[in-house]
Amino acid sequence: MGDLRFDGRVAVVTGAGAGLGKSYALLFASRGAKVVVNDLGGGRHGDGSSSKAADAVVDEIRRNGGTAVADYNSVVDGEKIVKTALDNFGRIDILVNNAGILRDKSFARISDQDWDLVHAVHLKGSFKTTQAAFPVFKKQGYGRIVMTSSNSGLYGNFGQANYSAAKLGLVGLTNTIAIEGAKNNIHCNVIVPTAASRLTEDILPPDLFAELKPELIAPVVAYLCHESCPENGAVIESAAGWAGKCQIIRANGSLLRTKITDGVSVENVRDNWQQVTSMTGAEILASIQDATGALMTSLDNLRSGDVKKEEMDVFEFTEKDTILYALGTGASTKKDNEMRFLYENDENFTPLPTFYILPGMQAMFASSQLESAIPGKTISLAQVLHGEQYIEFLGEVPTEGKLISKTNIVEVLDKGSGAAIVQDVETFNDKGELIIRNQTVTFVVGAGNFGGPRTGTKIVPCQSKPSRQPDVSISEKTSVDQAALYRLSGDRNPLHIDPNMALVAGFKEPILHGLCTLGFSVRILVRTFAGGDSSLVKAVKARFMKPVIPGQTLKVDLWRENNRIYFETTAVESNTVVIGGAYVDLTSVQVVEPTMGSATALESDAIFQFIIDQVKADPNKAKSIGGVFLYKITKNGKEAKQWTMDLKNAKVYEGAPEGKPSTTLTIADEDFMLMAQGKLQPQAAFMKGKLKITGNIMLAQKLAPILKANAKL
Repeated sequence: MGDLRFDGRVAVVTGAGAGLGKSYALLFASRGAKVVVNDLGGGRHGDGSSSKAADAVVDEIRRNGGTAVADYNSVVDGEKIVKTALDNFGRIDILVNNAGILRDKSFARISDQDWDLVHAVHLKGSFKTTQAAFPVFKKQGYGRIVMTSSNSGLYGNFGQANYSAAKLGLVGLTNTIAIEGAKNNIHCNVIVPTAASRLTEDILPPDLFAELKPELIAPVVAYLCHESCPENGAVIESAAGWAGKCQIIRANGSLLRTKITDGVSVENVRDNWQQVTSMTGAEILASIQDATGALMTSLDNLRSGDVKKEEMDVFEFTEKDTILYALGTGASTKKDNEMRFLYENDENFTPLPTFYILPGMQAMFASSQLESAIPGKTISLAQVLHGEQYIEFLGEVPTEGKLISKTNIVEVLDKGSGAAIVQDVETFNDKGELIIRNQTVTFVVGAGNFGGPRTGTKIVPCQSKPSRQPDVSISEKTSVDQAALYRLSGDRNPLHIDPNMALVAGFKEPILHGLCTLGFSVRILVRTFAGGDSSLVKAVKARFMKPVIPGQTLKVDLWRENNRIYFETTAVESNTVVIGGAYVDLTSVQVVEPTMGSATALESDAIFQFIIDQVKADPNKAKSIGGVFLYKITKNGKEAKQWTMDLKNAKVYEGAPEGKPSTTLTIADEDFMLMAQGKLQPQAAFMKGKLKITGNIMLAQKLAPILKANAKL
């Protein structure tokens, strides 16, 4: 990733004659931006004016090879400042509202003038400059705005009631501009700096003042103004080389009445005050819609008489449960780094990360929230499909013991043909510490058209896979009894084992649990990119696309980008993507290179596994061909694996034959897959040099029909 530049951009920085504003202006110019250096040149109390401060910064920029002009207007005349940018550079892309003054007095002693001057510079000035720039941003479809708030605005401070009110007012102004500007690619954010400046030189302790260098905050502001920064409506606090996001959160609160016909008494408030003020499980609110959504849900429940106290579910498990889950998702003692999932005395014993989806699923099934999630509609399990799953680890997880989960429906979306119900589950350890967060998106067939919103804001989004070939592709065959084994981990829906129930649900035969397919995929990913270490997994997200039939082969394509591993899972026999939009975030990556003889390193492994099954099913057909064939499969130009097809004895196995082969065939992994799929003819492959044959070439021709007939891809 290269340096972040601002070439071709025009930045306006108010109050840029010294301190933070000067650091911003110098940094923007050094990264290629043309800069309007605005400064009235007055004192920190708003008195006087001078052109010297702005001129000095412009001269410094020009000496360093940059481009800048000075502006001496008051921010209250914001249109004049924007005009300076347009007259000199023909455009404006970035506006940093940094100008400020102080008129500190205790609350009782603040005069109208003290109040009005502070608000004029901080709040009205930011409003006027932004309002002047906004139509330009809108027309060009691009703009970046930064407002400057303060810790005094967020937390209050003695003697600064006027300043605090103006600074928090800028947060509200930013929130609205972020909403109104979003569709035109206009982002507006807030910086809350603590820096050494003329405003703070005699307020802060000398040791702290020395460390609060403006140049340590300037890069944060610059990034907020860069086109690659996704933030919009954010409040970022920064000081001394540190930065952190601030957000408003709200407690879950409490209904103060139990019936819609009841009133609220002072005693009701008193009796519920602990829950009203408890911040356990508090939510981040991103919009007015978020703020009113929970209230509307509570009122709907109140009208239906369905007022419930918070539902908690206890999930108890032992090492035996985690081992059974690992077996149910394909773990084997013969696979690298998987003994740790299967043997409690292994020094690295650990459950698979997806095991911890189970407490959330149990809590959801135990809760009645889903059944009454849509007003006026009753939901049955026969209508329910698992759409998406997310799990995030917030703390250390136990290998056995007790977990406590609480569920909450955070969004119900009207998709027309059905409804999408977004359910969050928070899971706590026996000490009450929040350690896991699950989110399930459930699609309810036929439950749409109830007048709800079509899109929402709560779903953790899926991510598109990179637009390149996978870094690694690994195939593993599921067992015909995979669902029968996996269901012992909790999901005993007969759809996954009873042929009659499968037919009723619209399937020709029982299907594999989607979470089993996810467990397969993540296990392979953890083995490949985390050395089998589940503790490196930070989060998992996936969308379930199509069902898998037990016995089918799963091919997991993997792409690594830093510590995020994208993956897509395909059912090989049907060539159908079954999990998409998926990724795993790791705290660090430990790549395990596929070794010679690994049973899971190549795509072609699935074809040979299929051939093994077919030969076992009809050994006489194999013997009718005769001959011993050695396949040398290459990857990236190097031999990666050997397979022997001993059709004299009806045996197919990985590795070299015991004696001399009748025919040796050398082909790339991907070309073998294309040939098996019928997309590459053997004769064409041979003529193009993609298939090399030595020994009895005529005998090799007998293989084409059996490969094509058996590999129904």
